[in-house]
Order: sequence, then C-alpha cells, then structure tokens
Amino acid sequence: MTSKGPEEEHPSVTLFRQYLRIRTVQPKPDYGEKTVAPEPVTGPKGRGLCSKPVAPGYVVTVLTWPGTNPTLSSILLNSHTDVVPVFKEHWSHDPFEAFKDSEGYIYARGAQDMKCVSIQYLEAVRRLKVEGHRFPRTIHMTFVPDEEVGGHQGMELFVQRPEFHALRAGFALDEGIANPTDAFTVFYSERSPWWVRVTSTGRPGHASRFMEDTAAEKLAFEEQLQSWCQAAGEGVTLEFAQKWMHPQVTPTDDSNPWWAAFSRPPTPLLPAAPSLLPTSPTSLPPSFIMPAATDNRYIRAVGVPALGFSPMNRTPVLLHDHDERLHEAVFLRGVDIYTRLLPALASVPALPSDS
Repeated sequence: MTSKGPEEEHPSVTLFRQYLRIRTVQPKPDYGEKTVAPEPVTGPKGRGLCSKPVAPGYVVTVLTWPGTNPTLSSILLNSHTDVVPVFKEHWSHDPFEAFKDSEGYIYARGAQDMKCVSIQYLEAVRRLKVEGHRFPRTIHMTFVPDEEVGGHQGMELFVQRPEFHALRAGFALDEGIANPTDAFTVFYSERSPWWVRVTSTGRPGHASRFMEDTAAEKLAFEEQLQSWCQAAGEGVTLEFAQKWMHPQVTPTDDSNPWWAAFSRPPTPLLPAAPSLLPTSPTSLPPSFIMPAATDNRYIRAVGVPALGFSPMNRTPVLLHDHDERLHEAVFLRGVDIYTRLLPALASVPALPSDS
C-alpha cells in the first residue's frame, strides 16, 4: 500500500520516518534522543523497557515481551541505531528529512541499514500484542550503538555483561541485505574483517626537499603486511584496529530447529508472492555468508545461533550509498513478514539447550 499524503499515511510508516530523522550518524551520533517505541509495545508506563550502559555515552536499549514459559530460552531481535556518514551534495533530498516521493520511496540514511528493521520488529510485536497473542518464549528487542564502526562500544561489550546473559537468548535475528530479485536473502555467518593501521615514522621536511628516510618513502606496498614492515626498516609498525578470528556458522539445515521454524513458518510469509515458505523439500531460502560484518558475529561467538535477515526483496541494494531509500510498500510488507515469523520462532518447543 502506498500512501498519497500525510493524512493517509500508514502509522507504521509515520513511525519509521520519525525514527529516520534522528541523527544517529557516525562519527558523532546523537544517542541522546529517545528510542522510538509505541505505547502498545511498552505499555503506558514503559513496562519492559530498560537501558543498559555498556560504555560512557553508549547505551543498549532493551524492550522485553515476556513469554508464558520462563524456563525456555528467549528470542533476540537485534538492530543497531547508528548510521554511516553522508555527503549531502550527492543526495536528491535531505538524508535526514525522510522525504517520501510521489511513488512511495522514502529517502533517508538508515532506510535500508537498518532502521527499517528496528521499526518492523516494533510494529510486528505491537500488532501481535494488540491482537491478544502470547507465546511460550520471551521476545527481547535490543537497540545497540556503534555497529557501523565495529561494535566495540556496543554489542561486543554487551555480550560480555551479565545483563546480556540474563536475557537467556536461544536464537537471534539481526540485519541482512536487500535483494533486487524476488528472493529474500538469509545470512548464516559473517566475513572476518581485518582493519589494519600502519604507522611509518621518518625524517620530516618540506616536500620540495629530497629528504632521505621519510615516512612515505618506506611505504611502497607490494608484499604481505608483515613483510612490508620488515622491508621498510626501523620505525614502521603495524597495528590491527580490528581483527576478527572467531567466525561461527549457524546451521541452515534440519539439524537446527531454529532454521526449521524460520524457513518453514506455519503460514506463508507473503501469501500473494514468493516467500520463505518452500514449495518442495529442496526449495529453501537462499543463504550465504554475510559479505559485511554485523553484530551477529559477537552474538554467535557467545554460543547463540543467529541469522541475518532484512525483508527487502525486489529492492536495489543501497545501504551506505547516496540516495539510500526504501519503498513504503516493501517496508510494510516486512512488518507482515515478521508478524508471521515471530510466532513460529517464539513457539519452538523446548530444546536441550534451554536447560
């Protein structure tokens, strides 16, 4: 459904656009503004809403919908609140206005990565609560900072804290990537990023002078990282700003009951279009290793199986790009998808890992 004007706009779209206007942009994101959480999710007094500081100026917000069986592990729906920088001169519209054009496309930084998913979680839970549903497993929604610069002041710290372990997460969802085809893409692992900082010291001086032993002269990069430093001589050091060495894989076969619930929900995710529901035993959602690095790597590293999934098919991949945008119909369809998906995940029967 495409809204033709503000008075006809779907309330979920309005909430999405409000969230997009919060300038949580790196390198100085504004984490001071209140998380967008509709009252039907939190209750009139914000029940189930709490904030967990993980570092000075960095807070993880947690929204909890208790399940009927507290002995079962929970479902964790994670999303990050920060977004990458913008170059306004390359945008058709203000990247923080959340402008919606006549066709229904919403232009904003974070439209795909990943404020859409944050609000889709919220709106799906709100809808299920309003309809009176309750499920055996507790659902936690976490809104974390710092993901776009490595998550070192966000999820990496949070998974080490007792507050995270108290969530008793048994399975997690986090972000995926749009897909321009009819298919939805699911990610079961992450790439292992290495961010390297090379420091080279030497004699200073004006560029017009032919100085020997300058810092720039020592960097003629043709060999492997360590050999570069050795060949450059004294005063050249290498430091890893990020070096991930613990990739974990979430199984995407019937040995994993979470995958079974995710890929074969009891009702089609998209009744009128291709969905995650397979048409045959060999027809499963396409799954890949994430070409980027998300907070899922920290979640998997502490033993929680996790999948990366953003319900954005028939959508060009525009995360981190100029004119990042998402059609409101795709966004609303994503809310429908989570509304069907969450009951399946939150109703997975007791597992040996729950104890």
